[in-house]
Amino acid sequence: MNLNIEEIKKLIPHRDPFLFVDTCEIIKPGEHGISYKNFSSEEYFFKGHFPNNPIVPGVIIVEAMAQTAGIVVSYKLKDYQEKSVLFMSVNKAKFRKPILPNEKVSFEVKFVNSVRDVYKFEGICYKEDIKVSEAEFSAMITYK
Repeated sequence: MNLNIEEIKKLIPHRDPFLFVDTCEIIKPGEHGISYKNFSSEEYFFKGHFPNNPIVPGVIIVEAMAQTAGIVVSYKLKDYQEKSVLFMSVNKAKFRKPILPNEKVSFEVKFVNSVRDVYKFEGICYKEDIKVSEAEFSAMITYK
């Protein structure tokens, strides 16, 4: 299932300027997905990170991975009207290569495990099939 930006907005609460995915491919609901983002040269964070040498901040990359996981899980729980995804932790984050303005990247996330309402995922960011970043992260997901 391929989701566009409007379908993504029905699943997670993030909006501009803090929504960091353009599309998302759900490979296995609740467990595996890949989102895509083209970081345009007009992104607000490039003005200060860093002038004359702009790169996407690492925290934005990790946030995009977490948003992707939120979409993957929320898609599985789409029949529940009240749901909330709260970021809890980041571990093993590594940044191998910078992402520059006007580069398209993908964020692949895979479910690791869950204990009660806490879900753990691993994520990898790719630029042209080259791994540029990775992290493990967890979030509490509540729904009614």
